[in-house]
Amino acid sequence: MKKIAISSLLLITQITFSQGFLKADGQKIVNEKGENVALKGLGLGGWMLQEGYMLKTADFAGPQYKIKEKIAELIGEDGKNEFYKAYHKNGITKADIDSLAKWGFNSIRLPMHYNLYTLPIEKETVKGENTWLEEGFKMTDDLLKWCAANKIFLILDLHAVPGGQGKDANISDYDPSKPSVWESEENQKKTVALWKKLAERYKNEPWIGGYDIINEPNWAFTGSNPNGIDETSNAPLRKLSIEITKAIREVDKNHIVIIEGNGWGNNYNGMFPLWDDNMVLSFHKYWTYNNQGAIQQMLDFRKQYNVPVWLGETGENSNVWFTEVIELLDKNNIGWAFWPMKKIDNIAGVTNVKITPEYQKLLDYWTKGGEKPSAEFAKKSLMKIADNYKLENVEVKKM
Repeated sequence: MKKIAISSLLLITQITFSQGFLKADGQKIVNEKGENVALKGLGLGGWMLQEGYMLKTADFAGPQYKIKEKIAELIGEDGKNEFYKAYHKNGITKADIDSLAKWGFNSIRLPMHYNLYTLPIEKETVKGENTWLEEGFKMTDDLLKWCAANKIFLILDLHAVPGGQGKDANISDYDPSKPSVWESEENQKKTVALWKKLAERYKNEPWIGGYDIINEPNWAFTGSNPNGIDETSNAPLRKLSIEITKAIREVDKNHIVIIEGNGWGNNYNGMFPLWDDNMVLSFHKYWTYNNQGAIQQMLDFRKQYNVPVWLGETGENSNVWFTEVIELLDKNNIGWAFWPMKKIDNIAGVTNVKITPEYQKLLDYWTKGGEKPSAEFAKKSLMKIADNYKLENVEVKKM
């Protein structure tokens, strides 16, 4: 590891650990002793689901499926698969989780891509059936083991649902040539089935902190804004959220169910009344002022519906902003999860994955064209980037 310098803001914050299940108790998240638990977390963005800006490909390949297409064009399908095997192996390891615990975090949010757990509907040999894939479950099992060893809660976040849940394609790997989850009953059934499968697998795991069932829905159901900011009812989102919760409760009565509103998580119009007594409302906060007004609506929801709220995703800002948001949230007893942990040329997060001159040549080719890099050169460049994701090779940044 090239540099270790982490803010004392995290280290001096009071953190309560528990060996029982977290649950919602009125307006608080509590442990088995009824003690308030303030989640201080980090989202592992980019590990299971890449977004173009994290790899500096946003200008020509934002969603992960496009990134994979670009890579395969240079090094073939086998080479692409070899790269992703190394990328997943190096991206998050026990050393990462050990370090997060030492730095003062008490929770982790895992952004999951459904296609590591089950096939897309168009690849199922029998319509309506679900083929389960070991890769995603194995990655989650390992991560949970590392979290439990460090007494860190793991929150499962379905970041990319079958078909995708928003017009902001990068977030959920949405391919507009295929039906979204809102346009396909098959995708909705697969989403429900996946959550039931996950709940069945982890129902007795106390270090699972909760199930964040649909990340940042952003879809126009009846409104004019393509990302659902002006929706007034959100009926399809509420319906699917209820169906997922019902499926989870058939096998797991222990864990918190976390919901998000439309419009990237913050539009809760039509989502009330709530339908379960162990729920948390999540909201996301980027590039807004750190004053009481910025979170007042969520505080109002917390009081009116007697339910905990959690800032499930925030960050990508300055050190001053981070300091201010922590102070604001701590004052209001709201837990949080920063975003993300690792990113190429990351200037506003915990760690920075350093770019290489060779990888920059690939970016230049993808952006400007010119002479195509050889498969040998491209593969070597990509495998070096995968190696740079190891904790010992990243720059740990001062916050």
